[in-house]
Amino acid sequence: MQHFIVETHQRTELVEITSEVQNRVRKFGVKNGVVTVFVPHTTCGVMINEHADPDVVHDLKFQFEKLAPYNQPEYRHLEGNSDSHIKTALVGSSESIIIEDGSLVLGTWQGIFLCDFDGPRTRKIFLKIISDN
Repeated sequence: MQHFIVETHQRTELVEITSEVQNRVRKFGVKNGVVTVFVPHTTCGVMINEHADPDVVHDLKFQFEKLAPYNQPEYRHLEGNSDSHIKTALVGSSESIIIEDGSLVLGTWQGIFLCDFDGPRTRKIFLKIISDN
């Protein structure tokens, strides 16, 4: 298992980590297999989505805020980040990506994103790379 760190700078931030995951898969030397990307945080998730148009990230952040607004009086969790937990529950904490010929199998417009809903923070991303060989 491998890991790397991402520093976020906003309360809600979607950070593309596709290149970092791809580089680590290449360094690991796996030709064919699967990599699982996992974050051990309850207010931060991982997703695959469009990475070519930055307006998609904007629209996702906008909609996440509509689905689970920040600082609602009905929330009971005393830390003040209930919205972050809800958003993470919607996104999930892991993604599995197929590796073929040493490369991640992603669609033309797809990228892997760390989704921090309670930043700014230091986030740890774990990679479990499994080879078919």
